[in-house]
Amino acid sequence: MNDTFPLFGFATTPLELISFVLSVATVLLNIRQNHWAWLFAIVSSAAYGVVFYDSRLYGDAGLQAVFIIVSFWGWYSWLHGGAQGQVLDVTRLDRRGWIVSLAGWAAGFVLLSWFLKTWTNTDVPHADGFLTAGSLLGQVLLSRKKVENWHAWIAVDVLYVGLYLYKHLVLTAILYAVFVVMAAIGLRAWSRVAR
Repeated sequence: MNDTFPLFGFATTPLELISFVLSVATVLLNIRQNHWAWLFAIVSSAAYGVVFYDSRLYGDAGLQAVFIIVSFWGWYSWLHGGAQGQVLDVTRLDRRGWIVSLAGWAAGFVLLSWFLKTWTNTDVPHADGFLTAGSLLGQVLLSRKKVENWHAWIAVDVLYVGLYLYKHLVLTAILYAVFVVMAAIGLRAWSRVAR
């Protein structure tokens, strides 16, 4: 699954291509607030975990394992996380939620960057740490159906495009460029229905 082949003039692998398709399906289902998105998220995260590990993006590889765990929680939360165990509604963060979210991103960045620089052979510990922390925040906010998850994803996805181009993961860079557009669509759709 890791033998490279040419696709539209750049090299990719079957596993990266499968991960790409599953990831697009996940975000499309998230935009529509369809709980089956979580199943696609679990499978695509497992596949991308292998792709990122092979590219020495250990923060991203580890993040995929966390995404799998959070996806089970998110799936349950969407179906039973509302008041009295009902379906969760889309809501917005209050001021305290924004402060906690940004502080969590900053703390995660510092800890993950230190860990990656100290304990792995990655050549991009700070970029990997920053984007991994931001992705964790986006995933937690998505799991709680917060509109602001889309803000986090837009910021992270724009930066991921550059990182993946640097790591020669061209198909994944294209995916994250598509994610930027999809996140903007998600932000608009969820903003309309937010309480």
